Amino acid sequence: MYSRSNLNWQGSVPVLKKVRASFYRTVSGNEPVREWIKSLSLEDRKIIGADIATVEFGWPVGMPVCRSLGKGIWEVRSNITDGIARVLFFFHDGRLILLHGFVKKTQKTPDEDLKLATKRMREVENG
Repeated sequence: MYSRSNLNWQGSVPVLKKVRASFYRTVSGNEPVREWIKSLSLEDRKIIGADIATVEFGWPVGMPVCRSLGKGIWEVRSNITDGIARVLFFFHDGRLILLHGFVKKTQKTPDEDLKLATKRMREVENG
């Protein structure tokens, strides 16, 4: 049936998530994106969480919250207190997999961040 984590309420009407987010997990069980988010201020965590929820409940979502970076990788864009945060993700088995998070310091998404997200995406795809 419906689980509490798949519901959001709009007034008195329940709204189902269209896609559910999951954290990328390393072989050793670490969840780097969750750990990064937890390292941020409460205010920034709330902003990023709300933006991820916007994608979960509203997919497909476009700019300014979300955009494609190509090759199956997307970004959630969040304006936080210290700048602009990005959470890179892709879709796998009907889920949104959160691969990598960082605070963006340049106009272009740094190649090393894209390479890390791509590496993690391949790990998930190859099981």
